[in-house]
Amino acid sequence: MSAPAPAEAPPDLNEVRLVGRVSGEPAERVLPSGDPIVTLRVVVRRRASTARRNAAPVDTIDVACFSATTRRRAAALTADTVVEVEGSLRRRFFRTAQGAASRYEVEAASVRRVKG
Repeated sequence: MSAPAPAEAPPDLNEVRLVGRVSGEPAERVLPSGDPIVTLRVVVRRRASTARRNAAPVDTIDVACFSATTRRRAAALTADTVVEVEGSLRRRFFRTAQGAASRYEVEAASVRRVKG
């Protein structure tokens, strides 16, 4: 009699899809590593809980664009443009005058304008 096969662990999954409005002008800069980056913020509504149906909360999500395509598309956006962003959630570590810090952001794999 053979032992039962071990249960396979589900695969890890880190996928994010946001549809919302750009909250301001995207910012282009160069990181200390020399890598160019375009960052933007996307405002998205969350589904209201049953207790608070009248007030749908919103979140402002930071988005980082590293690839040439996503940088170009993000840089062309303007405030209040409706966009769809697909990518993955990541935690970025950096130094500030007060010491080490971190933040969560979406690293965009694709950015596209949504007709609205």
